[in-house]
Amino acid sequence: MLTIGIKGKQTETVTAEKTAAVFGSGDLQVYATPAMAALMEKTALQSVAGELGEGQSTVGTALQITHSSASPLGSVIRCESELVEIDRRRLMFSVVAYDDWGEIGRGTHERFIVDIARFLAKTAAKQK
Repeated sequence: MLTIGIKGKQTETVTAEKTAAVFGSGDLQVYATPAMAALMEKTALQSVAGELGEGQSTVGTALQITHSSASPLGSVIRCESELVEIDRRRLMFSVVAYDDWGEIGRGTHERFIVDIARFLAKTAAKQK
C-alpha cells in the first residue's frame, strides 16, 4: 500500500562511464549530473515498485534538482528518496544524493502510476 513516508536507498560507484566527459554534460572526469539524476529516479522508482498493483509501474514526469558538489572517480554515491505526497496517480518524492564527503545534490521528483499495457499501447501507436 502506498503511504507517505516510504523511503528508498540506492548506491553506485563513480566509474569512467558515469562521468560528465562520457555523458557529454561536461568535459571533466567527475560524476555527471545526468548520472545523478538517473540514480535519483531509480531510487524513487524502486522504493514504491513493491507497493503497486499487478500490471502497474511508475514513470518519471518531472525532476528538479541541484548538483552542488563534484565527486571524483571511485566515489561511492548514496541516494535517498522519500515519498512526500500522493495525489491519486501522482507521486512526489524528495531526493538527496551524497558522496563520501557529504551532500552533492537534492531536489524533487514527480512520478505517475501507469497501467503498463495501456501505456505501451499508447506509445506504440506513435509509430503508426
